[in-house]
Amino acid sequence: MPVTHAQAILNGERLALSRALTQVENNTAEGLEILKALFPHTGSAHLIGVTGAPGTGKSTLVNQLALTYRQSIAGSAPPRVAIVAVDPTSPFSGGALLGDRVRMQDLAGDPGIFIRSMASRGSLGGLAAATAGLVQVFDAAGFEIVIIETVGAGQAEVNIAKLAHSTIVIEAPGLGDEIQTIKAGILEIADILVVNKSDRPDAENTLRGLRNMLSLAHPDGDQVNHHGQLMELDAESDRTENGWIPHVLPTIATSGEGIPDLVNSLTAHYDYLKSSGIWQVREEKRLKNQLETLLGTALRSRWEKRISPDIYQAALAQVIKRELSPWRAVEELILGAGL
Repeated sequence: MPVTHAQAILNGERLALSRALTQVENNTAEGLEILKALFPHTGSAHLIGVTGAPGTGKSTLVNQLALTYRQSIAGSAPPRVAIVAVDPTSPFSGGALLGDRVRMQDLAGDPGIFIRSMASRGSLGGLAAATAGLVQVFDAAGFEIVIIETVGAGQAEVNIAKLAHSTIVIEAPGLGDEIQTIKAGILEIADILVVNKSDRPDAENTLRGLRNMLSLAHPDGDQVNHHGQLMELDAESDRTENGWIPHVLPTIATSGEGIPDLVNSLTAHYDYLKSSGIWQVREEKRLKNQLETLLGTALRSRWEKRISPDIYQAALAQVIKRELSPWRAVEELILGAGL
């Protein structure tokens, strides 16, 4: 009996994995069947989102983060790490610019690391529509850590929180008014705040400003001292009446400084999610969001197949002339498609 594509992935065949990722990204019928077969084998990977404004050094930090995870740990094998780098789409070719992959050349050759760049294709929030599918393929393939690096597009990056278990928001000094550039929505999604390029002038001011902002929301939750070092945490120190308190960490990704502290914070957050039951809550929310997204896409696709473009354009023209309200137009377009 021939081995199915999904079974080949479960068996650890990298070529089968690479081909599956292509099918899933291109939203082919084969990719859909692979996802269906792999879904029961998902749910174990720690999904880490990395986002931040352009120029903060996201790709360099992700590179160092993967390298640190892959360092041998006494008594246990290092985790396998997958990286999904969502690149901007070229306005000329429609393909990914793939700059992230170029900056991660020193990860090449490690069989425990798999890097996949994909085009955002105009998706809101920098997350390509197929990202969730790619993440699930890596999860089923046995990668314990899956890092999703998103297009640096500011506050729209709140979408990463719908996919990741742990979200890292990266800032860097010298990009303008450091504190004002961090919108409330970004602060709300951050599980860990990183000030990268912390050897630059004003880095301490950026760190201090972030901690002051967090202290207003978590007055009893100081976890980082004024030198930027993690304070000793006991098992319950991350538990307050408001839940997890974001860690604020300085890093210099080009040299790897601060990356071990970042891994420690990610491990602490993982342990917190598991022990508090929030892991399951986030999984349920993530799957609910994915189901609703797929349902919306499927319904729109079915509607587009059933309704004539001329009928839609006629309704749109009436709305523009204010002869028909948008709400009434929707009712008529749905009824006209027989949905």
